[in-house]
Amino acid sequence: MSQSMKIEPASPDGKDEELIEWIQQMMFVSGETAEPSVDTTGMIEEIVRQQVIEILSQCTAQAARRGVRSISTDDLIFLIRHDKAKVSRLRTFLSWKDVRKNLKDSEEKGGDGGADLTAEGDTGAGVLGQSGPTADAGKKNKKAKVGLPWDVASFYNETVPERDDEEDEDEEEMTSATLQRLKTADERTKNMTKEEYVHWSECRQASFTFRKGKRFKEWAGFGIVTDSKPNDDIIDILGFLTFEMVQTLTEEALRVKEAEELFKREHGGESKDRKRKRERGLFDPPEEGRTPIEPNHVEEAFRRLQHRNNKSRAMKNFGKSLNRTPLKLI
Repeated sequence: MSQSMKIEPASPDGKDEELIEWIQQMMFVSGETAEPSVDTTGMIEEIVRQQVIEILSQCTAQAARRGVRSISTDDLIFLIRHDKAKVSRLRTFLSWKDVRKNLKDSEEKGGDGGADLTAEGDTGAGVLGQSGPTADAGKKNKKAKVGLPWDVASFYNETVPERDDEEDEDEEEMTSATLQRLKTADERTKNMTKEEYVHWSECRQASFTFRKGKRFKEWAGFGIVTDSKPNDDIIDILGFLTFEMVQTLTEEALRVKEAEELFKREHGGESKDRKRKRERGLFDPPEEGRTPIEPNHVEEAFRRLQHRNNKSRAMKNFGKSLNRTPLKLI
């Protein structure tokens, strides 16, 4: 990997150690129970930063084609539009964020007015009748579906009213992905003690962006890669995507490490000079602690995630010039 993408220490007060700690926490949530080395976390950090820079570059190019300089949330979601489960999760997150914002604004504007309304008249009539400012506030604070410019429904002025009991394909995929994620988390935590589970729950809150907006902008290259000033929604989406990147890399690296260990056991890779290992008995002492994933596992995982199908490369074999493959987003 290019050394130019290395993260230089922002200040000598241990900020890089803090960044490594966040990545280690994300890796722990993703299934890495051993403590990874600094080289491993540094490589993951470098890969994630390259991915963020590529995302910002593509979003800036899309915004330029639209004739604007600032990137929007639609530009970010457009890059992951093929992952319907992720898109649905982001749309749900933005919808509830808008609800909380509207509710907060209505409370600030209403002040004591809401108390006066309930004190003056019959509260039951206000709820049943659904009239006046209370009904308007209820409609305003209802979770609205976030529309995307490339959705077919956005091509028409009139839209079909949504039903509360109706779920689209994206939401069904999100539900399936959520259940699978919960099942995986349950498998990882079922043998944990109370203290270990509390630590695991705290590690789930690790983020590149939460309460670190200024440092994240410097780390990601805002002002260098793009001149756009990001809003809170863009920072939140990038925080979600970077966590997913670390999780995907860690899970793939664990699969690489497991396959490597299986190959060594079957072919006697490192233990040719030892006798064949006998089966473990009930009263045998515990085995040595598991070893963490190494940089070579992360590198192989990244190579696998960058693999493209042969169909997309077939028509490029007839050209004489060197074809450079763009960076594939994880």
